[in-house]
Amino acid sequence: MASSKSWQKIFDDYKILGHDFDKSPFLITAQQIKRACQGFKETGEKEVRILCKQDSRESRPEIFKENNLFILPVKNGIYNIIKGEGYVDIQPISRKTELYNSKLDFDLETLRIGNSEMQHLDLAYASSLIRTFMNDNSLVLTIRGRKYTPEFKFKVGNQIIHVNSVQTEVDAGYEGRDQIVLIEAKNFNASNIIIRQLFYPYKQWQMHTRKKVLTLFFDKDRNKYSIWRFEFTNPDDYNSIKLAESKKFTINQDK
Repeated sequence: MASSKSWQKIFDDYKILGHDFDKSPFLITAQQIKRACQGFKETGEKEVRILCKQDSRESRPEIFKENNLFILPVKNGIYNIIKGEGYVDIQPISRKTELYNSKLDFDLETLRIGNSEMQHLDLAYASSLIRTFMNDNSLVLTIRGRKYTPEFKFKVGNQIIHVNSVQTEVDAGYEGRDQIVLIEAKNFNASNIIIRQLFYPYKQWQMHTRKKVLTLFFDKDRNKYSIWRFEFTNPDDYNSIKLAESKKFTINQDK
């Protein structure tokens, strides 16, 4: 969790609460954050990357929670503090867990070793669960890892946010004949995530292809594989995210 003590000092030093957030976001740089926090001793109280990593509502500092604020990177070393809803709920899946039989004709022993989100995602793809969920047998793995965004803009409420060359990361991206499927994967029961983790890659790949771009959230907990498909009803509106479909599975790969 980002340090509430550090952010309180940052807000005090730059009089951030005096800013009119209804008109525009507050721009803050990594250098300003470092300068305000240089007197702190703990890494978590002065490291910009840690202070700006607020991936859930609960991980925000108190001053953000109290004032309905969240933070987004907009350029290398530059951030916007924004008033509004920055997160989307990951609703529990109430429907019955489906038993999915792997399409592979042999057992993947190596993917039984360890417990990382990447290997769970690899098993879901190798067994064709991702293809089955998306009803698209043409999907192949083509995207993985970190890339930098092109320039784009979008709105949060009435505010316009400009982004250029921000590093994004998708856990896996699959291309089919007619669509691109991007996945953000977690290995714990997340109740909400920052929309940015789905929205920035969505905007990024929309600019590189004419195919439809879809976003999935993937979670493995115990022996259950849960998948949520989200849509942005307006590609230029951060808060237009809607849950389109969700299912949970157990994978049977015994042969």
